[in-house]
Amino acid sequence: MTRGPGEVVVTGVGLALPGADTPDALLRRTACAVTGPAAEPFDTAARIGRRGHRYKDRATRLALCAALDALRDARLIPSDGEEVTVPGDTVGVVASSNLGNLDTACLTAAAIAERSAVDLSPMSLPNASSNVIASWVAIRHGLRGPNLMLCNGATSGLDAVHWGAALVAAGRVRRAVVIGVETHNAVVEDLLGRSADELLDGAAALVVEGARWAEGRGARAAATLGRYQRRAGLSGCVEALLPGGAAPGVWFTPERYAEGPAGTGAGAGTDGAVPVPEAVPRYDVTSAVGRASGALGVLQCVAAIGWLARAEAGTDAAPGAGPQAAGPQAAGPRAVGSEAAERRAAGPQAAGSEAGAGSGTACAAGPGAAPGPVPVPASRQALITSGDDTADAVAGLLLRPTPDRCHPHPPRAPLISMECSR
Repeated sequence: MTRGPGEVVVTGVGLALPGADTPDALLRRTACAVTGPAAEPFDTAARIGRRGHRYKDRATRLALCAALDALRDARLIPSDGEEVTVPGDTVGVVASSNLGNLDTACLTAAAIAERSAVDLSPMSLPNASSNVIASWVAIRHGLRGPNLMLCNGATSGLDAVHWGAALVAAGRVRRAVVIGVETHNAVVEDLLGRSADELLDGAAALVVEGARWAEGRGARAAATLGRYQRRAGLSGCVEALLPGGAAPGVWFTPERYAEGPAGTGAGAGTDGAVPVPEAVPRYDVTSAVGRASGALGVLQCVAAIGWLARAEAGTDAAPGAGPQAAGPQAAGPRAVGSEAAERRAAGPQAAGSEAGAGSGTACAAGPGAAPGPVPVPASRQALITSGDDTADAVAGLLLRPTPDRCHPHPPRAPLISMECSR
């Protein structure tokens, strides 16, 4: 019997956001109120160029930018190319967006109703498909593994991370790119009844990978995916993730979460109790980037990776330190996501080869490297929750640091029986 992929780890991070291009930068923006003029919209052409993107909608272009960044950060594609350096059928794509191509779909339907289908542009019509974002990412980089598009409401982003990890754990692929993206336009603003400055215009991406496969190619891991739960209420979800009232090191709350003075706020449980001890620092990513809908869960994971890096360095992320402590003056360690930003600043010549990636850094191994997963105290884990109690849908995920279990010469990981790859 062949060995499975082991734990599922994060080996790459990508962001396409105004004013934040690394996990630490996103964490700092979330912790400190942004003052002054709003940052300029993210320029997709600066990341992926203009050629071939004239007829792609903005959500797709943002997703392509974040995915490219994450794949390069994971050392799966070279700095001067777009094709993956591993077999394309070992990489899947899971994208999450509730509103990404809503404008195209609505305008297409209106055009058909008012005139006829013959008036539609054959170049823009494919953008009306709900899976256009995931499909274009796969086409662009030659990713031939399973391709999923989630439009699942407030929990959609965390659900996407879960399903990306499930594909890896089941052996369908060795790794998956998980993308969360939303944008704002007149149609979205009208539907939600909110102005553009309240809404996200950006994308985030993760590369989730089996720990054995990551170790086998010498990649470093920034975090390990822990338990995932989906429950009817926030308190029940937190209890399932951290039984016995264990306090996490940090809590990334649902969108615009608010607690009342006596535990009667929007996020309090049905018994009036606050689901997480008040001493635990709380972060609401949407306070920095705008209401994120289907992209929220992926953005939360990116910010949590920034927190884990700070906690590992023993800076300002210790339990009990409030978000206000994570100011710009507190420089965190170089985490996954920072290398991609540095390479963009330094140019293609600054990128190393895949063969040397991860040397001397921490990455996790699967079964065989240790008797079992190394226990991680709750206080060192990041709790991430998305959803809405009123809609009876809350998803939660634990993200924890990756133990340093690398070997100088890791063995090549074997295929497992269910894996559809060569």
